[in-house]
Amino acid sequence: MKYAEMKNMLMMVNDPVQKLEMVMDFGAHMPKVPEMAVCNEIQGCASFAEICRVGNRFYGRADSGIVRGIVAIITAMVDGKSPDEIKKMDLAGEFASLDINLGAGRLNGLNSMIRFLQNL
Repeated sequence: MKYAEMKNMLMMVNDPVQKLEMVMDFGAHMPKVPEMAVCNEIQGCASFAEICRVGNRFYGRADSGIVRGIVAIITAMVDGKSPDEIKKMDLAGEFASLDINLGAGRLNGLNSMIRFLQNL
């Protein structure tokens, strides 16, 4: 699913519980990571999470439903973009605009994902 579609769906929901359920659904429908992808474990996540790429195509996986959904959103934001384009993006600001209620541990993981992507 493209990021614009995810954002539109999230913006239609005001209930924080429904938003988290939607985030988990995004994670459940992430594309499978291709075998040739280069994967990096994200340090700083409370759960296991990886961001993988093949060229400028991004994929991910995680062992927690909510974290998997966060990975799905973040990888959709950057999918198809070069490292230079990603560096110029305000990923934190864009993610914050989605108004998803995450705990401190998950926010740390999100920030670790953003740091990883901006340092490709």
